[in-house]
Amino acid sequence: MQVATLGEQLREWRTRRRMSQMDLALDTEISTRHLSFIETGRSKPSAQMLQRIADCLEVPHRARNALLLAAGYAPDYQERPLDSDEMAGMRAIVEHVLKGHEPYPALAVDRHWNMIAANGAVEILAQLAAPHLFEPPVNVLRIALHPEGLAPHIANRGEWRAHLLERLDHQIDASGDAGLIELRAELAGYPAESEEHHRGAANGIAVPLILDTPMGQIRFVSTVTIFGTPVDITLSELAIEAFFPADAESAALLQKLADR
Repeated sequence: MQVATLGEQLREWRTRRRMSQMDLALDTEISTRHLSFIETGRSKPSAQMLQRIADCLEVPHRARNALLLAAGYAPDYQERPLDSDEMAGMRAIVEHVLKGHEPYPALAVDRHWNMIAANGAVEILAQLAAPHLFEPPVNVLRIALHPEGLAPHIANRGEWRAHLLERLDHQIDASGDAGLIELRAELAGYPAESEEHHRGAANGIAVPLILDTPMGQIRFVSTVTIFGTPVDITLSELAIEAFFPADAESAALLQKLADR
């Protein structure tokens, strides 16, 4: 596969951010002529200038490395597996956060929504899905929307499906990640329910996950946590999604399930 040139990559990011050459030149305090020369390959930017351009375009770490390599520079950001020795401290933080959220479910995912770690309470959700969906890599969006996953147990599945696809669209718009584009196409191809516009917002301010379980209905709202100052690609792409009970009845049922 042919690697895109620096100019092609910059034009793609500028188009993705809906910026003209003049907009980007003003924000980076370089001339439009110089920026044009960079995009056409007639001029080579310094590594510092390229980082300034990437800052203005909000280019993710992984894609910044691609820009630097295309310009002939060494990549700035390392990528170390979470289970490596160097990442032991970060892994301990992730496990601490997940464990501390019990008896409520919480899990950590990578940029493609593959599950990296989870706490014990996630078993409440896992028991509702087919075992084959938990063969590695375990993709949490696939589990959520697959006909043999959580989908048949989600009371507001039309609303939740739309919510997840919208989140995925925002990620694709921000990153241009081919893996996310492929995942979205797969998820959109799953059967959709007729109640696509059903609204069940928790207190009118958040989209809930309303889950029917053998023990009763549980209403969740979720939060997403990311590391604030990552300089490692793996860490910059890691997110922790924590589910909270949306009402007292759900909290009591989750505690009951945990006690069992």
